[in-house]
Amino acid sequence: MAVRPLLCNFAAKTKSWHHQLQPITFFVTMTDLLLFINWNPSLEAFRLGPLGFRWYSLCWLIGLALAYFVVKKLFKDQKIPDEKFDPLFIYCFLGILIGARLGHCIFYQPQDYLTSLRGFIEMLLPIQFTTAEGWDWKMTGYEGLASHGGTLGLMLALWLYVKHTKVPLWQVLDNIAIATGITACFIRLGNLMNSEIIGSVTNVPWGFIFESRIASIGPEPRHPAQLYEAIAYLLLFLFMLWLYKRHKNKVGTGFYFGLCLTWIFTFRFFVEFVKKTQVSFEDNMPLDMGQLLSIPFIIIGVYYMWRSLRAEGMSNKK
Repeated sequence: MAVRPLLCNFAAKTKSWHHQLQPITFFVTMTDLLLFINWNPSLEAFRLGPLGFRWYSLCWLIGLALAYFVVKKLFKDQKIPDEKFDPLFIYCFLGILIGARLGHCIFYQPQDYLTSLRGFIEMLLPIQFTTAEGWDWKMTGYEGLASHGGTLGLMLALWLYVKHTKVPLWQVLDNIAIATGITACFIRLGNLMNSEIIGSVTNVPWGFIFESRIASIGPEPRHPAQLYEAIAYLLLFLFMLWLYKRHKNKVGTGFYFGLCLTWIFTFRFFVEFVKKTQVSFEDNMPLDMGQLLSIPFIIIGVYYMWRSLRAEGMSNKK
């Protein structure tokens, strides 16, 4: 006789618990869904008739344009004549573009670009052949640019610029270094808009689900590694401006050049740990190609910072 009331009491309590847990379960489920960002932007920012303008290209142009105005202001502040500044943009643009393209093809995909005439043509021209055997092609833009190659290309271009204009080399390198962060920031934002150079799988609340890449990488949320780098490079740019206002005398010593290399490639080294490998041969490497290529730049950067500070210390002792 006592069993039925007991069962009824248990059922009532269970129903009460169910009503209490339902909103909690719903809240947790919705919170989990909102933790991640579904990322699927259009590749094109806008169209003018048949021409489409991609976010990636616009980010490149915005980054270079901002650096152009920053360096122009720095040159003016340092009383460098305008006629010596005018050709600098062309040198930088071609150096970065050619170096970045060759760097990607040589460092990351030599088997695709260095083993056939078709590959060699695709390396040099912004096209892609559409058939396995024929010569039909389509315009694609340069798909694959490497920052390490871009840095080497920029250094070579600046050396040629200095030979042509006779502006002191270290003054040019330091001024370019001050502006580099803003260009690097926008290039990585362009990578983000392209859903490329993505991070590894994560459960952090700000993970991105790259919807356009689900077929190839799966639906799991991933680190927005491009955004991490963009923020780091923006902070570098702001810090450089702050430092320049207080230590203009360091321009021409190589300090800003060294700081730029050290900051960018140290961050690049560590962010690679949360990136998806770009090419298959990196899968079994203890350090990926980006990290291996970053180490020499870090060493060079630290050396030139040390050399500048050492020279300043010796000068103060005299």
